[in-house]
This record gives sequence, C-alpha cells and structure tokens, in this order.
Amino acid sequence: MITTAPVGDWTWEQEFGEGEEATSGGAAEKILSVWKILARHALADSTKRGEITVRRFAGRREVISDFQNLPLGDTTLSGNTALHRATSEVDALSGDFLITLRFPCPGYWTEKGHWYRAEQLFCIQVDIWKKSLVVYTVETYSDAWLTMDTREREQKKVHAENHPRLTAALGEISLLLGVPTTPGDPNVHATPTSEGFENLTPESAAYADSWGTFEVPERARLLRSRIPKSENDYEEVTDSPVHYFSVQRDGRTFGYVWAADIGSAAGFEPRTAAGEEALAIGGRWLLRLRDAHSQGVSAQDLLTWLSRLAPDPEAGSFGEDTPQRFDNLDGLEEMSGRY
Repeated sequence: MITTAPVGDWTWEQEFGEGEEATSGGAAEKILSVWKILARHALADSTKRGEITVRRFAGRREVISDFQNLPLGDTTLSGNTALHRATSEVDALSGDFLITLRFPCPGYWTEKGHWYRAEQLFCIQVDIWKKSLVVYTVETYSDAWLTMDTREREQKKVHAENHPRLTAALGEISLLLGVPTTPGDPNVHATPTSEGFENLTPESAAYADSWGTFEVPERARLLRSRIPKSENDYEEVTDSPVHYFSVQRDGRTFGYVWAADIGSAAGFEPRTAAGEEALAIGGRWLLRLRDAHSQGVSAQDLLTWLSRLAPDPEAGSFGEDTPQRFDNLDGLEEMSGRY
C-alpha cells in the first residue's frame, strides 16, 4: 500500500565545529548524492522539484524565505539556475535560522516481478539548525519493505523482492555521510531499524488495518482541504456496493469517481501512487459532485450526469465507457491505494 504519511524514516546527523558552517548549497549536493544511491538500487528514477524554506530559529519560527519548484540535478547545482540562486541567497543570510530542503523522489517497488511506480516513494529532507547541525532524513511512503502490509496481510515474497534494496541503500547513505543510521520512532504502520524495518507478525502489529484506520481518513482530509467547506455534499461512506469510473489524463490514472448503488453517498478516491496531482484533480471532481448535489442529482444518477458534462482537460476524463463495480467501497479504496 502507498501512503500520504511516512511508513518509516531514517536520519543521519552531522555537527559542524567552531569556524565551520553548514550551507544549503552543500546540503543540496548531498541530497543529489543520496538520490543517486536510491536510483542505483532502482528505488528512485527521477527527482521531483523540491523546496527550500528558511525560518527564524527563535520565537514562532516564522518563515522568512520560501523557494518552491526547484529542480535538482547535476546541472542545477551551479550557474544561473533556480536552485543555485536560491541556495546562494539563503547562504548569504546572517543570523540563526532553521533551513529545510525537501525533495520528493518518485520510485519503484516490485511485486511478483512486476514494477510499480509511486510519485513519492521516498522523500529526502535536510534540516540545517543555526548552520551548525545538519540532520538528513529519508522517508518512505510504501509498505513494500514489510513482512506484513499495512492492512495486516502477510507479504513475505514482496518483502524479499524489495527489502534487500532498501537495506543496501541505507548502508550506502551511512557511508556517504560518515555517520551511523538512526531509525525513526515506531509509528502506527511499522517500526524502522537501521537496516529497514522490523519483521511484523499479526501479534506485533500496532493496528489490524493501519492503512484503513489512518490513511483513508487522512487522504479524505487532504482532498477536502483543497476546496471550500460546504454542507452541500454527498455522504462520504457507504456499506452499499458502488459503481465507479477511473479518471485519466495523458494516459495515466489519477483516481476514481464513485457512487453508491443504495443511499446518497458518492465521492472521489485518489490514486495515492499518482501523488499530489491525484489530489489536485480530485478536488476538481469534488466540486463537480457538489454541483450535482446542489441540483438534486441522486447518487444513482450521478455517474450518468457526470459523463454528460463538457470535458475539462485539467480534470481528466473517464477511462471506461460504462461504470465498473465493487461490492463495497473498501475494495475501491484498496485499489486506489495499492497500485
């Protein structure tokens, strides 16, 4: 399963002595080196555009500089590039700051020899504290490294295909940075170790279905946060069978618009592996659903009503000619979060 909150994380700390200063330019170089390690083990295939944020160290840590949409690569670390200009500006600041560089990494996990892509399989973050302490963090947003998935199902073969690559990458990152790997704290999904994750059993899992318990509500919250609040919406949950269309754009699937066979529930399930674009597109479809609800369209007539709307290139279009069916909403949520 793919998540919007980390399944686990690992950190490496470096301290700078008197007369030395950590720089955001140096941190960007290290991020690129860490990405290359992940790519070498087929855990990443490109770097998403990232961001640099500068906060005052004291008080409420207000943001004083925020650089978005920064490309990362061998050619972006010098010269007249957005990343080089941003790091130069940040490193010229005087005073005590918390500087954060964050770069999501699309990558691949495997199951039965098939490769599946997630737009944020990992994320590399560097926090620079007062230019004297640097904390490197790598987060993962997949349970492919676990012996049981986040729905409490055994997946020893998936673990065997993926966990060794993660273990090797963590070891190489530790060698690169010259400090040992510190695993993150146990969380609702799993317990990280310096080599990956502890093996899970039904007895040791913190929750019987951590993905369904925590991830489904969090995805819904993130989706709703993109549109204005309203009481004029369909119900969000149902025990009824559901019919749905996939939503596609440029040959990719970004989620699923669904409606209950019985009752007044309908919604959009984002395909988590598609990343932020799935949430952005989902927000557009939720507004369409709200418009339908305000016009009195029942859940049972909703998909037909939507299929007759004028095309919106930004929202994508239905991928099928006729609606597909699941016996329950959980099945559709499972599909949207797994692949």
